Order: sequence, then structure tokens, then C-alpha cells
Amino acid sequence: MSTVSTVNGGISFWYAGQGTPLAREPLPGDATADICIVGGGYTGLWTAYYLKKAVPFLNITVLEAKFCGYGASGRNGGWLYNGIAGRDRYAKLHGHEAAVRLQRAMNETVDEVVRVAAEENIDADIHQGGVLEVACTPAQLARLKDFHSVEIAFGETDRVLRGARETCERVNVTGAVGSTWTPHGARLHPVKLVQGLAATVEALGVTIHESTPVTEIRPKHAHTPYGTVRAPYILRCTEGFTANLKGQRRTWLPMNSSMIATEPLPQSVWDTIGWEGRETLGDMAHAYMYAQRTADDRIALGGRGVPYRFGSGAAHFNDTARTQPATIEALRDVLVRFFPATAGARIDHAWSGVLGVPRDWCATVTLDRSTGLGWAGGYVGSGVATTNLAARTLRDLIQQDSGQSGPTDLTALPWVGHKVRRWEPEPFRWIGVHGMYAAYRAADRRELTSPRPGTDPIAKAADRLAGRH
Repeated sequence: MSTVSTVNGGISFWYAGQGTPLAREPLPGDATADICIVGGGYTGLWTAYYLKKAVPFLNITVLEAKFCGYGASGRNGGWLYNGIAGRDRYAKLHGHEAAVRLQRAMNETVDEVVRVAAEENIDADIHQGGVLEVACTPAQLARLKDFHSVEIAFGETDRVLRGARETCERVNVTGAVGSTWTPHGARLHPVKLVQGLAATVEALGVTIHESTPVTEIRPKHAHTPYGTVRAPYILRCTEGFTANLKGQRRTWLPMNSSMIATEPLPQSVWDTIGWEGRETLGDMAHAYMYAQRTADDRIALGGRGVPYRFGSGAAHFNDTARTQPATIEALRDVLVRFFPATAGARIDHAWSGVLGVPRDWCATVTLDRSTGLGWAGGYVGSGVATTNLAARTLRDLIQQDSGQSGPTDLTALPWVGHKVRRWEPEPFRWIGVHGMYAAYRAADRRELTSPRPGTDPIAKAADRLAGRH
């Protein structure tokens, strides 16, 4: 497999067909609004959408540093699924039933995104094939069975456990010994969704200013190089780029993830692989992979490359977003190990992006009623659907605070108002994150050759280091 002709960077493969958009006009000077949203990705745009739908006369301004979909919303794997970061921790903090309500809300969120896309005529190549997660080693199979049981306990009674033969009849992953499948998932084209959403909220009357980086957020003020937007509510929807804001360097860690996309694969390859259901595909490795069969019959596959840059810098992801050759090779190796029939296929594109990771790996949504400052994020890579639930929750919190409504089912979910300590100062967080992923990769290598069903001790130590258990 050659990577000589691979396009490396250029935001992401998802822009290859669409082209990099022309940025909307920047903020022309000082301005006022009822609500100012910082960040033009999924969180910010969904929030603008639901607020404007609920209260059409609201004056809403969205400020975006580059263009809508420049960050994770335009670079992700296109997994619209029901996973949410931190659910198990919320169960410990608030009780099992509270976490069940959160999970139920996430299940419903997948259908909500599909519904709105259809209602607003946003063609995002959505296919509801569910999510298939496979195990390829005895240790992975043991984790998969535990994971399946836990998901059932959190209310996913429609989840299915499959053996090796049944798994390969769905998607012929070499070496797969089992899988779990949930119907609460869909494949989509990330950029088509984010661009369609931006056009929709603009048509509703929301003002979007692009090429307008916000440098500092204070109560009722969002400061930019071009002027200040004053509003009773300032909502921070910046995910992996949060560290670029003044005073937020250690709030969420910008974790790097990288992807590759093959050329369109011929029918002879698909005859070998199967994947007719176009499920989103993941595995139970510690340094896990995620993949989809695209609408034009490519495989887009991702995983962690260089996981973190010193100093929590996200700004290094400029318009090239290049991926290290070693990372491209590592992802290609995963692709061929899963699907040997792709060994001769060309890798057309490689790219990288950042996602937001809180210190306790828990997604949150918050509105501080004393200051009017709100935020949502820390999705840890599960943001395509979670952003929608976060946006509807921010809508409800603002309507409650402004006296337009009372508490709702969403404002009572356990992730609302969750607080967590900040990340350690450098160099400790750089050492910790790189050490953690080195341990996960070492554990995966050991598990590939081990007949034992237990999780490798190295991975358990990495979990404790990360604060994930």
C-alpha cells in the first residue's frame, strides 16, 4: 500500500468534495446580543438552532475563530452514536437511575439528530446502521462481554451480543472473536452536517461572524481583536480549543486524534469485507480504532497518533493539519490487519484534529446563573451526538434562568453543573498523557499474543494514572 499520493492535511478528507469554505465576515466592531456563542462547531450551532427555534426574537451571535466546522466538527469520524463520556462516574456520584436517564437521553439524541437533519433538508449521508464494536483477542472479548452487560444494565435492552461467525457475517474483520451491536448509532458525513446546520441557523436569523477569534470570555463580555460582544449570556462552545482562551489553559486537555481515508474500494473488496449494513465500527483495544464505510465506498479509519502537544496548544492545527508519517503507517497497519483485502488500496487522505478531555474524563454542561456564563463540552471524542444533547440542555437552562420555563428532564440530568479539578501543570500533564498512551499501546501488543482473557496489568495501571477508574 502506497502513501506517496496521500493528501496529508487540508483540514480533513471531509472537505475534499466540499472544498474549504469562504469565511463569513468577521465581527465589524463592538456589538450587543441577547446571547453570544463562542465557537462555530456542533455545540455552538446546535445551541443557536434550539434557542432560536424556542424564542425566535432572540438576538443570537456566533463567533468563530476560523470558519464553522474548522475544529473537531469537521474532522471527526462521523460516528453519530449514543456513547457519552463519564456515565459510569455519574452513576457513582448520583446513583444508577440518574445515569440510566442520561443514557436514555443519549439514545434518543441519535434519533433527534436524524429527525432535524431530515426536517431541515440537511443531506449529511446519514445511514442508521447502528454501532458494531468487535473483539479480536481473548482479553478484548472478556472486556466486550463486560461492556455488553454494563450497557444492558443501563437500559440498552435492544443491544445484541454476537459470536465470531455472526460478527464476520456482518463485517468480516480478520481475527474477530465476538462483537456487540447497538441500533443507537448512524454513520454520517461530518462536514455536510456542520455546513448544513450553519446555513440553517443563519436562515433562522442567527448572526455568524467567522475569522473572529475570541481571546477572553468574562461575564457579559466576549473579547476579540475586532471588538467586544456584550450579552447577558456568553456560552463557551470551544471543546479542544478551549485552552487557547485566557485563563483556560488547564481546563480541558486538547487530545489529538488522527484519521486516514482510502480510495473508493472496488466491489470485489466489499464482497470480501461485507459491511452491507454500514455500521460504524470500533474495537475493544485500549488504544482503540474507529471507522466507517463512507457513502462513496471508502473506509475512513482513525485512532490516536501523537496524543498531546506540550503546553495544551491546539493552535498548532493550522490549515494544513498534517499527520506524522509514522501515524499514517500505524493506522494503515490497523486497516490491513482488520481487512487484508485492502492491502493494495491507496490511502487518499490523512488528517488530524483535537478533542476536549476534562481531568475526570466526564462531559459536562453548565450555566452559571450568577454570571450568565455557560459552557458545554469535554466530550472525549463522543461529541457528534452529545453536542446535540448539550445544546438542548443549554437551551433549557437559559430559559429556566430567564424565567421563560421551569426545570425540565434535561436540566435534571446528572452531567449538568458537574465540576472537576484542572489538569496538572506542565511538564506533568505531557509526561502523564504520553506515558498513558505508551502503556495502552504496550498492553495492546501484549494482549495480541496472549491467550489470557484478563486485561493486561499495564492497561489497568494506565487507567489509574488517567483517573478513568
